[in-house]
Amino acid sequence: MKDVVIVGAGKIGSTIAGMLVAAGDYRVTVADRSREQLDRLDVPGDVERAAVDVEDVLGFTRLLQGKFAVLSAAPYHLTIRVAEAAKAAGANYLDLTEDVATTRRVKQLAEGARTAFIPQCGLAPGFISIVASDLIRRFDAVDTVRMRVGALPQFPSNALNYNLTWSTDGVINEYCEPCEAIVNGELREVPPLEEREEFSLDGVTYEAFNTSGGLGTLCETLKGGVRTLNYKTIRYPGHAAIMKALLNDLRLRDRRDVLKDILEQAVPTTLQDVVIVFVTVSGTRGGRLVQETYAQKVYSRPINGVMHSAIQVTTAGGITAVLDMLANGDLPQHGLVRQEQVPLAAFLANRFGKVYAQEHGESHRAA
Repeated sequence: MKDVVIVGAGKIGSTIAGMLVAAGDYRVTVADRSREQLDRLDVPGDVERAAVDVEDVLGFTRLLQGKFAVLSAAPYHLTIRVAEAAKAAGANYLDLTEDVATTRRVKQLAEGARTAFIPQCGLAPGFISIVASDLIRRFDAVDTVRMRVGALPQFPSNALNYNLTWSTDGVINEYCEPCEAIVNGELREVPPLEEREEFSLDGVTYEAFNTSGGLGTLCETLKGGVRTLNYKTIRYPGHAAIMKALLNDLRLRDRRDVLKDILEQAVPTTLQDVVIVFVTVSGTRGGRLVQETYAQKVYSRPINGVMHSAIQVTTAGGITAVLDMLANGDLPQHGLVRQEQVPLAAFLANRFGKVYAQEHGESHRAA
């Protein structure tokens, strides 16, 4: 049995807890500063609940003492506190953050650590980097890597063509912060919500545009090795124009708390969503210019008798699979572990990673 602490008793944290408890070989503690949130935690099985604030450095570090790992499903602005406590307590550390500044701090903490620090273990960043790295290994030389991910309602019914399926803070952050990319071989920062494009998959038209954080550590890994690398979020057409008006014209970029309140009061949540993963790599193989594409859709489904959205399933499946691979000795046991170090085949074969496997969704590969 491995003792783990999950920080955050929200939708993703509860999904992670449910998956680990059902596995039967993890003892799970869910930590949250809100006793009310902990009381609402709906997880079949035995879960310990700890009302503790990560800002209480001594109390939180004490909670992590002797634990195998801590998994952060907390808002991105609290992630650094969790990582610092993991380092102090000697626990392995995994998170879901898309925040670039936070990940830079995690990298610093990983230097000389006797345990593993594995940031960005969700969908994007996370699984999409694992997919991209698998495709890249098939080429003699890589020219272009394009990564696209979206969590969308199956039945859009408002002007935004969107429902809240994930953290509102996280969505706003990725729409506002600068985006990393490699352009003409040079590492650049590009503006969010720009460079919009359209593409079609299974007869449905989508738009995609720059958002922050989805590349994880791939920019650093591939710098000097590719001409083009970029990440864009997938939405239905029309979404980007409205969000640009809200963030730029109405200046809600500078009043994120107001924008969060507006979105959470006006845009409903839904469990009827679909996650789209679309990665295209082009380069040379055997002296020829070729392209390979990985495209997949994952839908909402029940887990342990409880219905979960596709974004919950894919995000929780990402971090639990990586945790399981770490526990099994299939990943480096100390220092920084990047998502691109995780083998795709081993990930998909893992009992948690199987939520991404082809039989659970629609998957296409083309060369």
